[in-house]
This record gives sequence, C-alpha cells and structure tokens, in this order.
Amino acid sequence: MDDLELQKMDENGYDKITFGDDEIEYPHAQGYENFVVQLSKCFPEERENLEDYCEEIQRVCNHFPRYNVIGKDSYSEEILHLNTKRFIESITQNKKLQSVLLGSNFLYAGDSENIPFYVHALTVNSYIQSAYKCVKGGSQISKLLIRKLREYGADVHKHSEVSEFIFNDNVLSSVKTKSGKEYFAKQFISNIEIRSLTRLIGEERLKKSFLNRVLSWEPVSSCFSVYLVLKPQTISNFNYNIYHYSSDELVWNAYRYDEKSWPETYMLSSTPSKHHSEFAESLTAISYMDFDEVKVWETTVNTVAEEHERGKRYEKFKLEKAEKMIDALEKKIPDLRDSIKNIYTSSPLSYRDYIGSFDGNMYGYMKSSENPLKTMVSPRTKIDNLFLTGQSVNMHGILGCTIGAFNTCAEILGKEKLDERLTQMIKNNNEI
Repeated sequence: MDDLELQKMDENGYDKITFGDDEIEYPHAQGYENFVVQLSKCFPEERENLEDYCEEIQRVCNHFPRYNVIGKDSYSEEILHLNTKRFIESITQNKKLQSVLLGSNFLYAGDSENIPFYVHALTVNSYIQSAYKCVKGGSQISKLLIRKLREYGADVHKHSEVSEFIFNDNVLSSVKTKSGKEYFAKQFISNIEIRSLTRLIGEERLKKSFLNRVLSWEPVSSCFSVYLVLKPQTISNFNYNIYHYSSDELVWNAYRYDEKSWPETYMLSSTPSKHHSEFAESLTAISYMDFDEVKVWETTVNTVAEEHERGKRYEKFKLEKAEKMIDALEKKIPDLRDSIKNIYTSSPLSYRDYIGSFDGNMYGYMKSSENPLKTMVSPRTKIDNLFLTGQSVNMHGILGCTIGAFNTCAEILGKEKLDERLTQMIKNNNEI
C-alpha cells in the first residue's frame, strides 16, 4: 500500500450518471450521509427514500462475513434471493431516481433485472465507503504484488500458460506449461477461468452434476474499449467516472444493445496530465459488446507474448467502432476529435486472450436472484490439493477476487485459525 500511487476521487461525486440529452450529472458521493445530501439536491422530495436505500445496503453487507473480514459463514436465504429490480422499485416510485441508483451497474455487467441485490449492495458499498483511482493505472497493482511476493521468497513466472495437469490418483502432482516446463507442489491454487479449468482437470474427474451446472452458466457480456491519448492541454481533466445512457430505461439491462445504435451506453474516465493536472492526458471509454460481433476471428490469438495479426478486416472493424464511440463522446465533449493524438482499442478477443475469460466476458457468469446458489462454488475442489480463487468463483470483479482470496485462505488454513489471525491483526492495527 505504501508504494501504491492512489488519488482520492471527487468526494461529492466519484461517479456521475447521465442520460440522453439531459445535461444534469447525477452524483454518487463518498460517505453515506454525503451520498444522501448530494442526491437530495436533485431529488429533494426523495431524501427519506435515499436514507432507506443506504440503510438497506449496509444491512445487506453486514450479512457477508468474508466481506467484513471476520465472522461465521451464515448466509440468509432472504438476503440471497432479494432481487435488485424489485428492491429498487420498493424504495422509490421515481423512475429517474431508480435509474440513477442503478447507474453504475456496469460494475456488475449491467443486469439489474435479474441480479441479486447483494451483488449491487456489496459493489456500491465499497465505493461509497471509499473511492480512489490508480494514478498510473491498475497494472501497478500486479507489479507491486509480484515485487512483494518475491521479497517473501516466491518465484513468479510471467507468460507461462498452464496447459496440462498431471495427476497421481486423486492428487494433483504437477502442472505443465505451454513451453514444456513442469512444476511440482503440495498444494495448487487456481484462478484460471472455471470452464477452462474443467478442461484441464478432465471431465472424467468431475461429477457430472457439477460439470453440467458450470456449463449451464451464462457468461456476462464482454466489452469494447477505446483509449484516447490527447494532445497537451486540450481537454479538462475530471476526477470522477461518467456512466452515460441514451435513455433512463437502459439501466435495467444495459448489456443488451442494438448494433445499429451502438454505443447506447458507456463508462468514461479521465487520466490527468503529469505536468498540468487540470488537463487530461488520456480518456478511456468502455461499452458492452457481444462476443458474436468478433466470432469470425475467434480462432486467432494476439498478445504481447504471442503476437499474431488478425487481419485488415479486423482492424477496419475496430476503427469503425472507435469512430462511433468518438461520435457519441463528442455529444458530451464537443470538438473531442480535434484533440486526439492517438487511438487504441480492445475488443472481446483482447479480454479473452489476456485474461482467459470465456468469450472475453468481463465478470464471470450471470447471477440470478431466482437461483443464487447456482453460480456459487466452494474454493475447495474434489481434487484434494487443488483450490479455487478469482472472479469466476462466487462474487465477480476486483471485489470478488478480494473476498474470494479470504475464502480460499480460510479453506487452506482452516476458518477458525484464519479468523483468529485476522482478529489479532485488527486488534494490533487498532492499538497502533
């Protein structure tokens, strides 16, 4: 943490939600009291409903022990089955406010009709409590983690894709990489996307019921991102994220879109210039994209470690999408095109190749309040020394990785032992 370069986002609006031609930017503010204060300026008659919303988010979050670091595993059936759409509609009848409260649902793949409310609550709560951005981008997190791991004596092998598992009865004895190297260990922890992992384990080693359940999961949407490097001192920097929708109704299932009118929604963020922080050095815009749009190139792979061109047709496709995105952004930032120095893009194929996610999905698999346990998986597998972690297991995104890490450690160390250690750490920290 000491080496991580972070910048606190705007306390009165770390996220701002906008709709169509409406010039109002509806803020999501840091701190629950401030969250209510700032949104009450836009919805003065809804203050009590906003207080109820905040109270319920905190109540739901308190039911998740690993989210709160310590506590016994006891999940309320009522909490797990609470539906986001039904809950938001019960809080307020104001359609605009409903859309504003759901405006950042890009963080869990834009489905607010079917998703359990706990996913919304855990995600939103983490930002209301504290919203920071990485000054040099998120890659510094992995670089610093690798540095720390090496300080503790760990070996880290980059660009080493695991291609085969070697078993001795029901024990995983070693793994092989594409380059032919073999690694032996007593315990293995995998954050490989779970469908890919089942292929490595071998279907014959898995229960058919488990395999069928995993294969029945629906992946969340992928996305297309446009990274714009700007000419110096041309566009003002903004210290918040913008979530824009062409209409209020889109928030309920924003991942469903019409190709002809793409992008109907986008998330936009800004990076400040090193020497003139009041100006933006770059902008990043992300919108949903189905894998079907790039399926014609699905047999191709292109990464830094394994470079292959996908062809002129693919480059033309990306350029056309980038131009459409810039057209949409210019409605909010006039003359943006004249300020652009360079354009970089990423498609669902980029996310699939670099992250290994199924069809390039952003956050694992769709969750449903009708059957919340369907996509929940224990970190402990039927293979005695193989454990799971990562965003395709239970909760998704960065938050899912963090909570999942605690769950995985609890399985390996023993839940009581882990809680004892965490309690002591918290006690020592409070004394400091």
